[in-house]
Amino acid sequence: MMRTYSLMVLLWSCVFHVIHVMPFQKRTNKHSHSERITGLSENSGKTLHRTKRGWMWNQFFLLEEYTGPDTQYVGKLHTDQDKGDGNLKYILTGDGAGSLFIIDENTGDIHAAKKLDREEKSLYVLRAKAIDRKTGRQVEPESEFIIKIHDINDNEPKFTKDTYIASIPEMSGVGTSVIQVTATDADDANYGNSAKVVYSILQGQPYFSVDPETGIIKTALPDMSRENREQYQVVIQAKDMGGQMGGLSGTTTVNITLTDVNNNPPHFPQSTYQFSSPESAPPGTPVGRIKANDPDVGENAEIEYSISNGDGSDMFDIVTDKDTQEGIITVKKHLDFENKLLYTLRVEATNTHPDPRFLQLGPFRDTAFVKISVEDIDEPPVFSRPWYLIEVDEDAKEGNIIGQVVAQDPDITKNAIKYSVDRHTDLDRIFNIYSGNGSLFISKPLDREETPWHNITVIATEINNPRQSTQIPVFIRILDINDHAPEFAKYYETFVCENAKAGQLIQTVSAVDKDDPPRGHKFFFELVPEFAVHPNFSIVDNKDNTAGIMTRRNGYSRSKMSTYLLPIIIFDNDYPIQSSTGTLTIRVCACDSWGNMQSCNAEALLLPAGLSTGAFVAILLCIIILLVLVVLFTALKRQRKKEPLIISKDDVRDNIVTYNDEGGGEEDTEAFDIGTLRNPEAREESRMRRDVIPETIFQIRQTAPLWENIDVQDFIHRRLKENDSDPAAPPYDSLATYAYEGNDSIANSLSSLESLTTEGNQDYDYLSDWGPRFKKLADMYGGEDSD
Repeated sequence: MMRTYSLMVLLWSCVFHVIHVMPFQKRTNKHSHSERITGLSENSGKTLHRTKRGWMWNQFFLLEEYTGPDTQYVGKLHTDQDKGDGNLKYILTGDGAGSLFIIDENTGDIHAAKKLDREEKSLYVLRAKAIDRKTGRQVEPESEFIIKIHDINDNEPKFTKDTYIASIPEMSGVGTSVIQVTATDADDANYGNSAKVVYSILQGQPYFSVDPETGIIKTALPDMSRENREQYQVVIQAKDMGGQMGGLSGTTTVNITLTDVNNNPPHFPQSTYQFSSPESAPPGTPVGRIKANDPDVGENAEIEYSISNGDGSDMFDIVTDKDTQEGIITVKKHLDFENKLLYTLRVEATNTHPDPRFLQLGPFRDTAFVKISVEDIDEPPVFSRPWYLIEVDEDAKEGNIIGQVVAQDPDITKNAIKYSVDRHTDLDRIFNIYSGNGSLFISKPLDREETPWHNITVIATEINNPRQSTQIPVFIRILDINDHAPEFAKYYETFVCENAKAGQLIQTVSAVDKDDPPRGHKFFFELVPEFAVHPNFSIVDNKDNTAGIMTRRNGYSRSKMSTYLLPIIIFDNDYPIQSSTGTLTIRVCACDSWGNMQSCNAEALLLPAGLSTGAFVAILLCIIILLVLVVLFTALKRQRKKEPLIISKDDVRDNIVTYNDEGGGEEDTEAFDIGTLRNPEAREESRMRRDVIPETIFQIRQTAPLWENIDVQDFIHRRLKENDSDPAAPPYDSLATYAYEGNDSIANSLSSLESLTTEGNQDYDYLSDWGPRFKKLADMYGGEDSD
């Protein structure tokens, strides 16, 4: 209060002084104020007076954060135009006018209405003017003035972060920089020591220290180990006023982590490990896990395991589990309890990323011994070979032994074994095996041309324990023997020109053989002995499995012989020699002068020379149309002659009545007489068929008389043979139907046609016992009043 009061007295004294010494001082207003000169000229004889006006003040200063009971007095505005009679009015505008700064419009006194903060605003620019209350005009031009806020130490230092996170490798030397912290003070750095910050450490000694001016945190102890302590919390203080008593302060926390370096070698917790494995374990089966401890972390703790020595280094292997850093011991080869019971391994664990700075601490590896015992189990039989190959001739007889497979029980007990063939691999059951000794033999004939290889599977099973079995593949190769004769490679369409010359090649033939001789095929061609000297053609063997057909005379005639058949014998050279006869059909054709075939049909000679192919086709079409019309006319005529099967119930005839629309029924009586079948001698008479119109160009056949009591079936076959061999048979299809039921029918004949050869009435009452299907027949033949 005293300091503020003295300042105000000083301000007022200055103002007062300015007012009274104005003629000797320069005015502080920015604007150039005009001087009004009044008076008379020298001729008037009056004295001239000059009136001077202007604002009188200096720059104002104000302390921040004023907490007094009254408003803080800033200063006073005054103009030399103010006579103290209250005619002038002072007005204040600009930064904070009316809210922060209030002016007494009568006296010009300025007060601060609120508490001010320099950190929010340190400078205020205001404008003042004085106006005449009566006229409302300004008596002085508007002028600016400045109010500056003086700083006090009211802000403590603040760090840029509430919490800092830093890391440093373990085993770092003293003075190694960790991190720099920074604090700022909002007070005026140009006014006293309010903004001068000094750093100090409150927590974290004796491990770390801090530079008081820069805020850099450094290590204070050597060889700090992460394995002993990994996390540190350091508290740093920043204090203004240069760290003097009464200064304000702020703190921050720094979390420091020691990062790992590879300064620890791996170490096995025990020197010897023991495991066991069954002898049936396949390669790759895990046996056990071992682990060497390493206090380091990350890649510094990565370990590589290896087998450095031991009698089991060939039988076992070890790999590293990257997730757990364990060594996994696995089976490398098949174990055999009967061969070896115990194996010893020397396992070594080594760091994969050693740090050269710490190699002097010792070798970064450790060793341990692993003992593995083999457990005996009941093993399946073992064959003497992984697979078998057997060769057998295709003409081997059934029952011949073709080979043998051998298996034995690898256990000490040596259990007996039986053999069998997997029938899924031998569906045709061509092979079989003796269960006692494993000998394979043939059950069916072999054919190399059909199946040259057979792949079967043989199973060996322990008799005492059928679950123990082993399968083995057996490949059987069928060896070829010469059991197929050679034959023509294809069907040859051979022709000879009518104008051919003697010695002319008309066809080259070749042969194929299904056999596969080891030295390859070799074929020989010759004519059959009956045609060894053929008058028309000859054969020349080319010695390359082909032969040429040659002509032996000049000129051939289609009218005399249109086709020649030339039988050729083909031999092979394997043992035993096989041969076959193939017939070559040679047609005689008309050719041009260059030997190109033009026509091979003998009928072409009978055609008129001037008849074209189109005309010939038209004639054939006309003939076909006429034949169709004749057939249709005949069918319509026969359709008109049809009569109903039964006119009335009482009209019963000695005819065959067919049900279910099977056959022609009554209409078939026109085609044959059923009585003839029962009386074969009547057929010997020359009787003409009633359903066929006889033609005069065909002579009626005379058949040999048949003996008595001939069987109907033999009669039918005899007549069928005569019709087939009769050259005078009609050119159209004629259907001759013979009804034959066979011998010894249980029901006998149901027809009344046999009434010709039987006497008396027959009893048909049994038809009523045959069910509803025969009711119609029972009514027709079983009634008392039946005709």
